[in-house]
Amino acid sequence: MFAFTRRRRSPPPSSLFLDDDKMSGRKGFTPLHSQELGAESYVGILKEPKDFKSMDPGNGDIKSLLKSPSMGLRRSVSGRVSFSENEFANRLKGRRSTSVQAIPYSLADLQKSTDNFAPGRLLGEGTIGRVYRAKYPDGKVLAVKKIDSSHFQGQKPEEFSKLVTNISKLHHPNIAELVGYCSEQGHNMLIHDYFRNGSLHEFLHLSDDFSKPLTWNTRVRIALGVARAIEYLHDVCSPSMVHKNIKSSNILLDLELNPHLSDYGMASFHLRTSQNLGMGYNAPECAQPSAYTLKSDVYSFGVVMLELLTGRMPLDDQRPRSEQCLVKWARPQLHDNDALAGMVDPALRGLYPPKSLPPFADIVALCIQLDPNLRSSVAEVVQALVRLVQQSTINMREDLSASCRTNDSEY
Repeated sequence: MFAFTRRRRSPPPSSLFLDDDKMSGRKGFTPLHSQELGAESYVGILKEPKDFKSMDPGNGDIKSLLKSPSMGLRRSVSGRVSFSENEFANRLKGRRSTSVQAIPYSLADLQKSTDNFAPGRLLGEGTIGRVYRAKYPDGKVLAVKKIDSSHFQGQKPEEFSKLVTNISKLHHPNIAELVGYCSEQGHNMLIHDYFRNGSLHEFLHLSDDFSKPLTWNTRVRIALGVARAIEYLHDVCSPSMVHKNIKSSNILLDLELNPHLSDYGMASFHLRTSQNLGMGYNAPECAQPSAYTLKSDVYSFGVVMLELLTGRMPLDDQRPRSEQCLVKWARPQLHDNDALAGMVDPALRGLYPPKSLPPFADIVALCIQLDPNLRSSVAEVVQALVRLVQQSTINMREDLSASCRTNDSEY
């Protein structure tokens, strides 16, 4: 167990309240929302300040969060296991027996659905290749990851088949599962579902003035979902799978803002690249991709949690020099209650339960320890986030109850 001592100090400087959305050079990003979903599906979307006070602590958002399956089938070093272990073990057993194999797509089909991989269909570009949006006449939309051919130079043709086989076996509610593949004429592509709300990076850093920011509850829900996805890779997969490229742009959001971790199973390709993976997300020990461990993934996840807390990018040269590296700027302040209030994303407009900040910051602090041996396991992170959600629910109910009694007494 780790104990932290919190201190209080004078109010933070106004520079801590700078709004990331005002930075120059950013393009607009407007998230999409399903018109068919009920109002209860939008508990994670900030509407008006009054909505924070009227949110029902027993709503579907919180309930689904607490009931969502945990992936801790192995015990962590501490001997603890994750929330709702038995429930998930039964679900996992059922999913294994009904696994769906990836569907083969033809090159001609993908060329047609992407307008021959036109620049206008480009969704993003990473260290391994480019991702395009494929649209079909029936309205179906897919994301096609076209892997750079250089990654297969000198490799046997079976390498890609092995990759597809391994990735297609992975099934979890919080990963972007593989739905298809293509391997023709030197082209190797992986096909996933298309998430219309884009990535967490876009939501936090590229939203325009007309977009509604993620509420605090939704940010915690996203953190828990991603942690469970990582726990699945670390503790359920055998052998354990190191992601090696955890960052907000690899966390995709569906219409209900549930997170889906992407780019998993590609660790062997990261070993072959000289590019720095995830600038600002790499743990100190990871000077080379081969140095990544399970605890390196935990560090990267801690940086994502800092993004959720502050709304800041991991590296931002538009900020004052002392604030350009998010981890270096945030680490000394994580155990200072006054500083925490100044670190919170201004887009939240103060609409968050103050009691939830210190435990959230404590989780971050354990993830971004310089010494890998001092970092929490991801199973411990999941447990801590579940406790945070449970406590937040209790606090919200108490606050609402007190508010009702106050209103009654006035009359």
